[in-house]
Amino acid sequence: MSTEAQTARPSRLIAELRMLLMAVQYFTRVPMPAWVGHSAEHLSGTARYFPAVGVLIGAVGALVLWLTSLVLPGPLPVIISTAFTVLMTGAFHEDGLADTFDGLGGGATRERALEIMKDSRLGTFGTAALVLVLLIKIAALSALPVTIAIAVLIAGHAFSRACAVTLLFASNYVGNPDQSRAKVVAQPMSHGELLFAIVIGAAPMYWCGLHALAGVVCSLIVLYVLARWFMQRLGGFTGDTLGATQQLTEIAFYLAVLASWNSI
Repeated sequence: MSTEAQTARPSRLIAELRMLLMAVQYFTRVPMPAWVGHSAEHLSGTARYFPAVGVLIGAVGALVLWLTSLVLPGPLPVIISTAFTVLMTGAFHEDGLADTFDGLGGGATRERALEIMKDSRLGTFGTAALVLVLLIKIAALSALPVTIAIAVLIAGHAFSRACAVTLLFASNYVGNPDQSRAKVVAQPMSHGELLFAIVIGAAPMYWCGLHALAGVVCSLIVLYVLARWFMQRLGGFTGDTLGATQQLTEIAFYLAVLASWNSI
């Protein structure tokens, strides 16, 4: 191997590590070392690591779920675990879910819907969607044995983010680039980047067994329905609708796995 190749390999690995850490920094509240930095140029390639961030969030939630299940009864471990995952992201995706339903529920026109989605106030549609999604998450995971819920939690967080990346790849950004935090990461992706994200998002399903197939099918159906809805109402996606996609495909995954588990 030439000297140039030997030098290029670690440089490439460091660049990819930095991009991964920048993705963690962007999508969560986890502090990163100063050398990771924060630049629009590098953030534009972080979307493919979105599912990897989901693995991290799901793993932390799973650890909290397991530890609290040793000492607490009923749904409390799942509630606390869910709270930890929300805190890790700063309710980033939950905020997108609420804004999406406020905008699409209260805006009769595309322009009005986009205007409402940028309003920081929480409306009736957004409140209802947020409460229902959180309740469904907690109820679905609580209905599974803890050992299964741990695996499903990680897989759901990872694959739902792969679904959001798929929407990003297949549609076009229609938000206001001057007001949206998501514009910097909502850049066109290559087929290779999409495949990388899907592989990372699907990998944790190994520990869910065949039940994961039901979760995949249900999540993809929800993704398709959402993509059609966003295209018809908005003409594409925004940062908020990506958050809504992640949340809704996540609960679709949990519900489908639970249904598959109960059918045995």
